[in-house]
Amino acid sequence: MQKSLVAEFFGTFWLVFGGCGSAVLAAAYPELGIGFVGVAFAFGLTVLTMAYAVGGISGGHFNPAVSLGLTVAGRFPAARLVPYVVAQVVGAIAAAALVYLIASGKAGFELGGFAANGYGDHSPGGYSLLSALLIEVLLTMFFLIIILGSTSSRVPAGFAPLAIGLGLTLIHLVSIPVTNTSVNPARSTGQALFVGGWALQQLWLFWIAPLAGGALGGLVWKFLDDAD
Repeated sequence: MQKSLVAEFFGTFWLVFGGCGSAVLAAAYPELGIGFVGVAFAFGLTVLTMAYAVGGISGGHFNPAVSLGLTVAGRFPAARLVPYVVAQVVGAIAAAALVYLIASGKAGFELGGFAANGYGDHSPGGYSLLSALLIEVLLTMFFLIIILGSTSSRVPAGFAPLAIGLGLTLIHLVSIPVTNTSVNPARSTGQALFVGGWALQQLWLFWIAPLAGGALGGLVWKFLDDAD
């Protein structure tokens, strides 16, 4: 259990450091910025690489919504859910702190949005609360279906991290303009703690929506799996 929690800490750390770090440090870099597409691939690559690196130790959740969805689907013991979530949130906060320390080392640094998730005035594209709720629930649900399906015994072993990483990339390509893409309450919490103010006020949505989507994804997959 201890090694599993450490693996979840490092996996979530890498997800937030690589994904949010790319958004804060590299997305809008003059002339050579990676933009939305680059950030989307950064998030996908973090999950892909750490799923291979430590997935065999902890299962490679790196996300409270994933842990909940796996629990609902009967793939993960409920007794481990809270410890996993704590390890994931701590890993996300640690990564956000490192990104902040690195970013603040540049002259004239301004915190800005710091890759935090938001809706309304704090949505990159100005999308409403309802839009943010719908897209976060829907995309997290499909993320769980991808995870559960690609790790099923019915598919060839060893390729699940590719499907999961590319799935997360697609999710970001769709939803960065809407919410800056959460689908992960731990990722949202780390950034919101440093932004404060509006980000903390809106953080509730980025817990409720991904958790609801994760649970729905677990239920949908359980139905599909049992129907076979």
